[in-house]
Amino acid sequence: MTEPFDDEEDGGGAEAFALAIRVVEALLFASTQPLPAEELARSIPSGIGIEPVLARLSEFYAPRGVNLRKLAGGFAFRTAPDLGYLLAAEAEPPRKLSRAALEVLAIIAYHQPVTRAEIEEIRGVATARGTLDILLEAGWVRLRGRRRSPGRPVTYGTTPGFLDHFGLDRIDDLPGLEELKGSGFIEGRLTRDLTVPVPDDDPDLRADEDPLGDLFTPLDDGDGGPHRADE
Repeated sequence: MTEPFDDEEDGGGAEAFALAIRVVEALLFASTQPLPAEELARSIPSGIGIEPVLARLSEFYAPRGVNLRKLAGGFAFRTAPDLGYLLAAEAEPPRKLSRAALEVLAIIAYHQPVTRAEIEEIRGVATARGTLDILLEAGWVRLRGRRRSPGRPVTYGTTPGFLDHFGLDRIDDLPGLEELKGSGFIEGRLTRDLTVPVPDDDPDLRADEDPLGDLFTPLDDGDGGPHRADE
């Protein structure tokens, strides 16, 4: 019986390709997070392209209990969707977010980099400090920098963990306005001037952002003093 990863070529080329597949397979199984193709390429024999290696692995695992998926700009093995129920009892209880937390997360994802005051302006209601803490603790949101404006408020953005958790490869895989309308997700909540921006999670600071600096100094997140907050 032919080995599943045998190449049709003979000689050293086939051996190098088979070794590359084994190396990438081992790295992916050992990693707790998606690995970029560039990082995987550095570990395989020279002269072997990473793309055909990943394509062969993806093809081989497509009908199996785990699948090779492209997530958060990298690659990772994940349980086949139709078998997820088998692991439900062993998995950690899913993190349940309040409606407020979901709204804040969506605003950060689409409008990043965004400050707390800007989040509140979009939502039209103040945001409880604990709401952002929950998203930071979950690893879906991060502190990016400080806005170059009075008070130098902190800016927020999403993380690779956000993409991985929600099964996205890139931030622009998020649905646009027409897709949201078609799904009925925002049916009845639309205003005439509503727009959904094209999301961008570029890690580089923007022209109006400064580095965070000393994290042990108090951060001005744009509270603007005491106010009513959602729960």
